Amino acid sequence: MKERLLSLMGFSFQRDNLKIEIISGLTTFITMVYILALLPNMFAPLGDKGFPVDSMFTAVALASIVGTLFMAFIGKRPFGQAPGLTLNVFFIETICISLGYPWQFALTAVFIEGLLFVLICMSSLRQIIFEMVPTSLKYAIAAGIGFFIAMIGFKNSGILAEGTVFSHLDTLTTPASMLFLFGLVVTGAFTIMHVKGGLLLSIVIISLMGLLVGETTIPDGIFCLPPSPAPLFCKFSWSYLLLPDFWACVLTMLFFDIFDTLGTVVGVMTCSGIIRKDGRIPHLRNIILSDALATSAGACLGCSTVTAYVESATGFAEGGRTGVSALVVALCFVASLFLAPLFLAIPAAATAPVMVIAGLYLFGIIRHIKLSDPLEAMPAFLTILLMPVTGSITDGIIIGLSSYIILSFLCRWLKKKSNN
Repeated sequence: MKERLLSLMGFSFQRDNLKIEIISGLTTFITMVYILALLPNMFAPLGDKGFPVDSMFTAVALASIVGTLFMAFIGKRPFGQAPGLTLNVFFIETICISLGYPWQFALTAVFIEGLLFVLICMSSLRQIIFEMVPTSLKYAIAAGIGFFIAMIGFKNSGILAEGTVFSHLDTLTTPASMLFLFGLVVTGAFTIMHVKGGLLLSIVIISLMGLLVGETTIPDGIFCLPPSPAPLFCKFSWSYLLLPDFWACVLTMLFFDIFDTLGTVVGVMTCSGIIRKDGRIPHLRNIILSDALATSAGACLGCSTVTAYVESATGFAEGGRTGVSALVVALCFVASLFLAPLFLAIPAAATAPVMVIAGLYLFGIIRHIKLSDPLEAMPAFLTILLMPVTGSITDGIIIGLSSYIILSFLCRWLKKKSNN
């Protein structure tokens, strides 16, 4: 019975290690649990527009549970899923504040976008979009995401300020920064010595050290009952379906969702050695389908677009390869509904070093890019550079792919002209 259940998540006792999968899931969860505290704060400005902010915590946890379970049993890969930050900003700032539409408008758009994404996954268009990306750019996406996730780690530590390298040297001597630098040494040492579960162990050690410098707060309590999600459940408004703005929002979210998901999945899995020699990823359809289904399910629960989290790279770095890791992430989110104070007490400085090491893990794939060929090297360089600079995986992919197409066309045209 146990073997049959595990096999449903792509696990094989001959190939995989159950302990590693569990540690991988715990590591991924701890690096992405911040979303439970961040999203309700992001949606706070919509409270004046009648948005039930108190229900957001429960909605985020439930959407993460459902989305990650899709990934565990359909995608069978160790990706954690939760409402994505980029599209949350679009939901709040653009649709609800700038355009002035009610949050029900945005929620309906997310639901429709998810259904369209499902249709794309079920059609041949999914493979066409995937094959648009050359193999060299798939490697570049992995390396770019490595820089991207490492930069998130440095920003979470407080060392980096928005839009700068180091805001000033004083940031290096704050308690949070010192804790982060200590954690980076510990995590790096565990990685060099190939300590099993080293990333998760380092988070525990740094969190305990944080008690000494006041960065880890002791919660007033451990158990809590989550607010009711009922005020957000299926609050759709179909009266907006005929508005041009509605479909413009749907298509915009669909565009970003596709490329953000594709970039995260391709990048993380490429560096894990799962990609085939022809550049294809096994079972990519089911992985992307899990993401698409999670978006529509998340909208029913009251959340913006649910997507695969780049923080899942930390779980891959721990050796997770199957849906068992994703199941562990989902179960941790279930626990977080009742143990939120405990999980939210983990300081950002404790998870930031793990993200930097995961970035190093992803960056290593750059060795497969043929840097001696400018046609491969230039678009790859732009992809890698622009992901952390713009703070967007999608922007890096689009610029890299566009430059590859333009340079390829230009080279062929010049070659044809010279032959004539």
